[in-house]
Amino acid sequence: MNNSFWSPVLLSIEIATVSSIIVIVLGLFLGKFMAKRKFKGKVFVETFLLLPLVLPPTVVGFLLIIIFGRNSPVGQMLEWVFHQPIMFTMWAAVIASTIVAFPMMYQSARTGFEGVDGDIENAARVDGANGWYVFIFISIPLALKSIISGAILSFARALGEFGATLMFAGNIPGKTQTTPTAIYVAMDSGNMELAWLWVISLIVISFIMLVCVYVVRS
Repeated sequence: MNNSFWSPVLLSIEIATVSSIIVIVLGLFLGKFMAKRKFKGKVFVETFLLLPLVLPPTVVGFLLIIIFGRNSPVGQMLEWVFHQPIMFTMWAAVIASTIVAFPMMYQSARTGFEGVDGDIENAARVDGANGWYVFIFISIPLALKSIISGAILSFARALGEFGATLMFAGNIPGKTQTTPTAIYVAMDSGNMELAWLWVISLIVISFIMLVCVYVVRS
């Protein structure tokens, strides 16, 4: 298999890995924060956090262009800092993948933290443990199965992201062309053999991810 096959696959894995790291960190903190707190408007906050799960990818891509495009204040600030627009770069693909994968990690982490016995956490605080110690050494280990499941599912979701990535990051070979967008181009150009190879590779990776989730949860 030549570089034309491996380039999108490796780039997809790289983007999914970076996105997953960001998603895991955000999912852990927000999942813990939202797990057992009750406040006015919580339902709206949770709905906003889970919204990318149900929004069409093209809507996500459109909103990312509006927020990070060259005509937006955020886009202009980032262009001034990095001396180039963020659109049509690998980081645009990372942002798109992070947005669509985050709800899966958040939902799993929140569910895991909700199942943690509060008496155990309170006992640790009584013994002198601070908030960070309780979070890292008690809450996370007790919710670890849900956290690992969320991380695996988030990676798989980021790996398969297509619509928002195509709109926001484009389809530049060797730069922003991920496996899903490469499949689209291969089919459009009639190269079914190459398209099938990419499809099979994603099916295999996704299957392995789901098996890992099943093993972790069992």
